[in-house]
Amino acid sequence: MHNFILYGHGGSGNHGCEAIVRSLIKIVNNIGSYDMPLLMAARGFDDIQYEIDKIANVSKVETINPSPTTAFLHAYLRLKLLKQYEYLDTLPYIYAVKNDKKKYSLALSIGGDNYCYGDTSNFACINRSYNKLGIKTALIGCSIEPNIINHTIIERDLSKYAVIIARESITYEALHKAGLRNIKLLPDPAFQLDRIDLPLPKGFTENNTVGLNISHIIIEAENHSNLALYSCERLIEHIIDTTDMQIALIPHVVWEGKDDRVPLRMLFEKYKHTGRVVMIEDHNCMELKGYIARCRFMIAARTHASIAAYSTCVPTLVVGYSVKAKGIAKDIFGTYENYVLPVQSLAQEDDLKNAFDWIYKNEDLIRTHLQSMMPEYRERALLIGEELKKIM
Repeated sequence: MHNFILYGHGGSGNHGCEAIVRSLIKIVNNIGSYDMPLLMAARGFDDIQYEIDKIANVSKVETINPSPTTAFLHAYLRLKLLKQYEYLDTLPYIYAVKNDKKKYSLALSIGGDNYCYGDTSNFACINRSYNKLGIKTALIGCSIEPNIINHTIIERDLSKYAVIIARESITYEALHKAGLRNIKLLPDPAFQLDRIDLPLPKGFTENNTVGLNISHIIIEAENHSNLALYSCERLIEHIIDTTDMQIALIPHVVWEGKDDRVPLRMLFEKYKHTGRVVMIEDHNCMELKGYIARCRFMIAARTHASIAAYSTCVPTLVVGYSVKAKGIAKDIFGTYENYVLPVQSLAQEDDLKNAFDWIYKNEDLIRTHLQSMMPEYRERALLIGEELKKIM
């Protein structure tokens, strides 16, 4: 019996992270019978709240107190003398495995875009540590900004994975150009996420509602103060004035300080008097996918909100801010032009409205394309399991 570890997981209050965990466990179970994986959880309380503990053994990283071993003293000295925090941060990941009676053969780094932002020292240290324990590592469903791959330390870290599965071709091509050969290109695991259809709230008309997901990230990333929010207001007014469609405001991350509900509630309060706008409250990722699947269109800032839409053949405009948005759209449509609106390029209040109008005018072509290619594309995500089987 092979046992495996999932790490690099931010917590299920980000429902994209939750979707990856649920989908990847489903994919692995598709190739054989496995014990519940050990999930190293940065926000374990999230995972208990959304019942991830029913499908994984949740190890709350924040509650693991390293004992005063030689390894702890070594890591502590590195922090104090060299300002190298990653060795101390990695200890809970090592102790969780050593204190477990199970023998683990594989550890899957599942953050998706953990190599997109900021310092990756922690992930490199965890990767090395698991390798030293005789545990193979795999980087699953990743997007990596091409401009960081050529950094020698990053390259050395990436080469230690038994396999890297990129979720879009921009990352795959950048990895290949950097000389890495332990790479595969397969869709994000969340294209295999199951959906749950809850009763629709009043004001949500099935197949005639525009789903809108925005986040603090796009508001911070855009180049003109408050323009992203003003653009959303202009879009809502445009939809109300020129169509008979309803608008559903759908959060996909609810972490404190990064809560999609904050900007969405601002919009809801401004337009609730119209009777055309409904606020979807927090749900698990499968239930959120159920709402998104019953939209006529989706406008999404969060990657896994867009994946929920793509995978259920809903014409989608992504308000993107990184390589993952462009890469996924490029692989589905052959180009990201018109399908992704980089938030950094917002210059006028009508930019978002105009981008949506293109999706609206090409609705039938987009939906037909998704319906023709998505079944096979979704199925390809199951091949992640076959790649993992090769290295077990």
